[in-house]
Amino acid sequence: SEAQRQREEAAGRRALLGRKPRVFVTREIPPVALERLRGAVEVDLWEGEDAPPREVLLERARGADGVLSLLTDAVDGELLDACPQVRVVTQMAVGFNNIDVGACTERGVVATNTPGVLTETTAETAVALVFAAMRRVAEADRFVRARKWSVGWHPLAMLGSDVHRAVLGVVGMGRIGQRVAEVLIGCGVQRVLYFDPRRLPPRDERRLRAESVSLDELFTRADVISIHTVLNDSTRHMVNADRLALMKPGSVLVNTSRGPVVDEAALAHALRNGPLAAAGLDVFEEEPLRGDSELMELENVVMLPHLGSASIATREAMGGIAVGAQLDFWAGRALPSSCVLNPSAELAHAAHERAVRGGAAEK
Repeated sequence: SEAQRQREEAAGRRALLGRKPRVFVTREIPPVALERLRGAVEVDLWEGEDAPPREVLLERARGADGVLSLLTDAVDGELLDACPQVRVVTQMAVGFNNIDVGACTERGVVATNTPGVLTETTAETAVALVFAAMRRVAEADRFVRARKWSVGWHPLAMLGSDVHRAVLGVVGMGRIGQRVAEVLIGCGVQRVLYFDPRRLPPRDERRLRAESVSLDELFTRADVISIHTVLNDSTRHMVNADRLALMKPGSVLVNTSRGPVVDEAALAHALRNGPLAAAGLDVFEEEPLRGDSELMELENVVMLPHLGSASIATREAMGGIAVGAQLDFWAGRALPSSCVLNPSAELAHAAHERAVRGGAAEK
């Protein structure tokens, strides 16, 4: 039976190791998830506030059978070659541009992420930035705290833009982009334009009142643009000086996807000189944001320290999925297909173990 097969694979993995698996966890994760992991494997935890330096990552992973990683950890051919006993990398994030999936597959290392769990929370962050940028919320808060509020009420003070009546542009109409559109439709946006290499089915376009347009047309027509695309060679600096120049005077840009999608120097220029009225950013080209960044000098940009998925429930769920993938792997259970980045590596790994066990049995 399937259950019997899984028990045999689990026993086989333990026998091959001759001990409990050792997993290097590259940062503190929610306590519930961490304790669950500690109950089944030996855990080596990096307790530093920031990501482990490269040399530390290489050293600690060298003694591990599995790695639980974050976006800040480069899992590449160099690391895998230096740590040949690593068999599985489970990432506590949806994005995985820090993982060389091809290098993992070539070396038979299974790689996973945490898809689907942070759609709502990240969409809420994007919507919050839309409102904060369009209605100048953070700027107004600083104004009050600086004790500059000397007139009780003025008809021209801190004027922003309405979200209702606005034309919304969504770049990347995946799960998060669709949820942002749904929420803002409920807030009265006039229409939704979207750009995505994959067009939505007609029923979803009707549901979202969404019109598929080219990227340049979206930048020309939208009052507020929310970015939800992946980061790859074709999307790096997708939002550049030329595209920003297409935007309407007084328009707003929000980015909760990946920092390098936006050319920050060009964005700072557009915020200083037009056409942008404001921007809301949760991600940056370099994180943490440098103290000498031009963006630091601007009042009309709302900046968050990469908090898109930062709710208690969502981070606990992300930790649970990453830990669950480690536990499933070491127990010999099939990993959820939705989170495996390289299914062929998982299949090859299982086949290799069966062959090794068979050879050992013959001896």
